[in-house]
Amino acid sequence: MKDNQSALIVIDVQRDFCPGGSLSVPGGDEIIEVINGLTPTYPLVAATKDWHPAGHISFASSHEGASPYKTITLDDSVHVVWPDHCVAGTVGAQLHEALDLTHVSLILHKGMDRDMDSYSAFLENDHRTPTGLHGYLQEHGIQKIDLCGLATDICVYHTALDALALGYELTILTEACRGVDMPGGTISERLDELDRLGAHLN
Repeated sequence: MKDNQSALIVIDVQRDFCPGGSLSVPGGDEIIEVINGLTPTYPLVAATKDWHPAGHISFASSHEGASPYKTITLDDSVHVVWPDHCVAGTVGAQLHEALDLTHVSLILHKGMDRDMDSYSAFLENDHRTPTGLHGYLQEHGIQKIDLCGLATDICVYHTALDALALGYELTILTEACRGVDMPGGTISERLDELDRLGAHLN
């Protein structure tokens, strides 16, 4: 068992991010058995969900002429736009049915503001608006985070950056993560960056 200062954070293991979903991460469902084996060993487990309103700013369909996986410029900054995914209340937004939630004490919904995306489990993409996860972990005395889920190079990566900035001791459980890797090499580049910043890669 992990010590009482440790938590497992499971990022976005949702139907739309698994094979057959609208924004499928290659091999996304392969990590579920690994995660199910991990959750009973932690004193605290939290899981996150993208939970977007219809017409969300991150959807290519919300921008005339935009194509999924391409970039657009909004308010002088560049954003990747995606296929419609994890629309609140839809089957695709649900956590994968094979994911065992027995030991999950918190399910956090993020990306609920139509006009702002939320990659990180800690902060919305304005890097100011908290999701509430940090406060929850602090209330439970958590100092160490093990991170897994989807996708390695997007929501796991951004969650990891914020976890390090907030002072957590961080481990990325790479066997329990899968990424988009677009363009090719992005996963390894971002894991290398997290390693340099002080994350442990396991």
